[in-house]
Amino acid sequence: MSIFGNSRFIFSIFTAIILLSGCLNQKTPVEKMYDVLEKVVSSEKGFEEQQEPLVSLEKKEKEVYDQMIGPGIKQNEQIVKLADEALSMADQRKIHMQKETDSLRKSEKEFKQVAGIKDTIEESELKKKANELYEIMIKRYRAHDMLFNEYSEALKYDNELYKMFKSKILPLRDLEAQVKKLNKTYQKVYDANENFNNLTNRYNEKKLEFYKKSGINMNKQ
Repeated sequence: MSIFGNSRFIFSIFTAIILLSGCLNQKTPVEKMYDVLEKVVSSEKGFEEQQEPLVSLEKKEKEVYDQMIGPGIKQNEQIVKLADEALSMADQRKIHMQKETDSLRKSEKEFKQVAGIKDTIEESELKKKANELYEIMIKRYRAHDMLFNEYSEALKYDNELYKMFKSKILPLRDLEAQVKKLNKTYQKVYDANENFNNLTNRYNEKKLEFYKKSGINMNKQ
């Protein structure tokens, strides 16, 4: 046998080993899904970090508003100062809400990789659970879009209200109309938030079901 023949033989074996190694190391669809779903969790850390400051600002802003309409406030200078504080807090809430939304958009971009993975799952019951999980999560993202829109609308009306308080002439009728509009909008915010939270809970339940059905070790990472 010539040296060239030996070289071809060695190269063929080497190539086969590489291909076999690649097959052995290839992840299953379930493992790929697990990786994506855990990356989604990491992507939403920014979302979670906004919750506490948002709640804190909403509480403080409510306290400032109560002072503005309280019986002890009579001088316009005091009301203007409080209105400016409230406006500043509303602006901060807008920033936190935008960060929350940016985090979820990053999460959605990551999560959409599941669409191509779930269709490669062969076991029918497991594929069904993967499809349910995917559909609920997509609904969750759309629910947050709605929440963001309603919250942004409420912030706009908050700003209008605080600017009204800064005016030296404030007809009671105009103030009542604005407050009524705000209350109606915040009811929509509340409903949208409830829907988002419910979908989040359902997604977490479906994810747990998927993990249990697949037999994947949730503590492996």
